[in-house]
Amino acid sequence: MNSTRTALITGGTGALGQAIALALHDAGHRVIVTCRQNGPAEQAWLTEHTEAGRPFLLYAVDVADYDSCRQLADTLVADGHSVDILVNGAGITRDASLRKMPRESWSAVLRTNLDSMFNMTQPLIEGMVNQGWGRIVNISSVNGFKGAFGQTNYGAAKAGVHGFTKSLALEVARKGVTVNTVSPGYLDSPMVDAVPADVLESQILPQIPLGRLGQPAEIAALVAFICSEPAAYLTGSNVEMNGGMY
Repeated sequence: MNSTRTALITGGTGALGQAIALALHDAGHRVIVTCRQNGPAEQAWLTEHTEAGRPFLLYAVDVADYDSCRQLADTLVADGHSVDILVNGAGITRDASLRKMPRESWSAVLRTNLDSMFNMTQPLIEGMVNQGWGRIVNISSVNGFKGAFGQTNYGAAKAGVHGFTKSLALEVARKGVTVNTVSPGYLDSPMVDAVPADVLESQILPQIPLGRLGQPAEIAALVAFICSEPAAYLTGSNVEMNGGMY
């Protein structure tokens, strides 16, 4: 097959999603990104990249809703797209200690961060299996393995991401499809920007041996490699990039 593939990135307009979109574009792939809603801000983002020579395609989908994901898959087929690479990157946080966590915060995080693995992957994986080639990269987190105060919902979902990866990798290993998890540490992104500066300086950075936040582009370079031909022997793995934190 041609080395040019079509990649779809959920959460593609977020900091990490944008970096992954750039990395996969630079690797020669067609790139489709998804967002929760396709409004003026998203259209401005798309126009900016198109004018810069990165003709990304943008689709709206609710990854927490199976019917929305199935509709997206049907729309992609109708538009002539066959997805070869899927990066499940959409995610949210709703932090609180378990004793104070509203049920809605638990459910929202589990639906968006874990149910989305099933919702997005099931409608797309058949095409990869049928063509005998595919790459699925699921974005987890250091806190899915290390744990973090106030993140029982997030930690449970992100740990579940790798359980999903391990089992699916076994199912499709003989079909030419690889399935891997990438677990970033704390990144220089709006999600971490929301952390109070004193908490970042006193509690988070001291845990990171490299002494700094990671850059989305560093994670994106790793994802691009996992999606490449030379990474064909890598499947069922959790690849951590967290500055030595865990």
